[in-house]
Amino acid sequence: MTSTSESPKASETSRASGTSKASEQQAWEPALSVRQVLGLERVLAGQPEVVAGAHRLDRPVRWVHVAEAADVGVMLSGGEMVLTTGVLLAGDEDKQGEYIRSLHRAEAAAVVLGLGRAFPAPPEVMRRAAERCGLPLVVLHRPFPFAELTEEVQSRLLRRKFAAVSLSEAVRTELTGLITAGAPVQRILDEVARHAGCPVVVTNLAHRVLATAGERPAVDDVLRDWERIARQAGAGTADGWIRAELSGRGERWGRLVLCGYRGDRAAGRLLADRAAEALVLHRMLGGDGTHNGGSGAGGGPGGGWDSWEAQSARSLLTDLVSGAVPARQLLPRARAAGLPVNRRVFVPLVVHDREPARLDRVLRLLGLPGIVAELADGDSAVLLSLAPDQDARALTAHFAARLRSEPDSSHTVVAAADARAAWDDVPAGLREARHVADAVADSATALDPPPVVRLRDIHLRGLVRLLRDDPRVQSFAERELDGLLRGPDEDLLSVLRTYLATGRNKSRTARLHHVSRPALYRRLEAIQGRLGVDLDDFEQAASVHIALLAHDAQQG
Repeated sequence: MTSTSESPKASETSRASGTSKASEQQAWEPALSVRQVLGLERVLAGQPEVVAGAHRLDRPVRWVHVAEAADVGVMLSGGEMVLTTGVLLAGDEDKQGEYIRSLHRAEAAAVVLGLGRAFPAPPEVMRRAAERCGLPLVVLHRPFPFAELTEEVQSRLLRRKFAAVSLSEAVRTELTGLITAGAPVQRILDEVARHAGCPVVVTNLAHRVLATAGERPAVDDVLRDWERIARQAGAGTADGWIRAELSGRGERWGRLVLCGYRGDRAAGRLLADRAAEALVLHRMLGGDGTHNGGSGAGGGPGGGWDSWEAQSARSLLTDLVSGAVPARQLLPRARAAGLPVNRRVFVPLVVHDREPARLDRVLRLLGLPGIVAELADGDSAVLLSLAPDQDARALTAHFAARLRSEPDSSHTVVAAADARAAWDDVPAGLREARHVADAVADSATALDPPPVVRLRDIHLRGLVRLLRDDPRVQSFAERELDGLLRGPDEDLLSVLRTYLATGRNKSRTARLHHVSRPALYRRLEAIQGRLGVDLDDFEQAASVHIALLAHDAQQG
């Protein structure tokens, strides 16, 4: 399905492209480094000295092999630490040089030479050849039983391999159980992060962050300079970063990265493999992708992956709107999600549209950088990121006009806040845009608002919207409208709503309700009788209008 390890066919491909045998095997097998082997207590008793290749001591040791034959290289498969007394090499410098070169061609991890009768001192020919090849050459100054070293290293490797495989199977069982139970992606990633003890990041192929898990401070540290770090990790230059490719049906579509894994590297590789397999399986089964972490809809193939990207944007925008997390702390997430944040102007928008994919498509058509997400109440939030010299108002109007040209969007209204020059002001801007959108939605009249509505356009309706949860406002609305609410007559309420919204224009109200003027007069008389008011009196009409706005706001 997906893995950092390779199939036999993949191994053949790797060899054809120059990939080393040792690196192929290290894709899953546990290993000690040459440095770790030399630090073992039994080895220290032999007084080891590195005489060549000291810069390559972090090479992995997959196995320990005792060999005296000059052509030992043909018996190796890569990653071995070779132990020798050199008894068959003494007195023949050509054999000594070829012995080292043979080990280098076989991709041995290191060679350990026990000094004694054959070589009382490190042989210069072997030292020079090893230095040229970059092969660590270690000499033991005290007699040392090779069997003890072989036993020690082999037992340690076997224990590490068993522990890694046990962890792998335990994690696979646990993650499979979560998937079959219908757990969202975030729950799966949280479990992976718990086992890994480090941040876990899922990206698309362009390094855009789609999902994260782990301790929030550690995740934020990773995301702060994400693109540079991610590329270093991809090049194998970041310590403790383990990557697994996400692919299925012959197509690669993402990556999972363990960021700063401090455990055994082989165990980390297996853990990353199991996590990647779980994510691919979740996607193939049509998982919802619920998460905190990428961009608007679109991106990877398949509905599940698209929703992961959408959930990333949703999490970011929801956190900005709620103010639960300081905006400054969300900056790394915004940058990692692909939103330009340096020297930018931000325009918060909210649209009553349950299809954020449509909004995202319009942004892309217009070439406007930004993120889109559906909020909890069905509204969609949009955060544009513009250059300081761009006209925010004109581009917002252009976006709204283009959106209205989409099918089934001819009456879509974009609620906009004024542009914010500072990232810290974005949460207030999003809340303002949401407030405007709510006020527009509360208007149940047939009046057609403009494509872009701002705070100054909602007037009294906006104030009532802000105060709708005040018990005194609720009591006022109930008292003023009691005559209609006690014996609800939706037709009379609708007529009253239109009549007041049109500025008490009887002709227009009659036309909008498709009734004659005499029929309208009879309805208005019934309304005034039930409420005990004179709608021709401005103050009484205003009082009823405010009460009706409050009632509608409370009813949502």
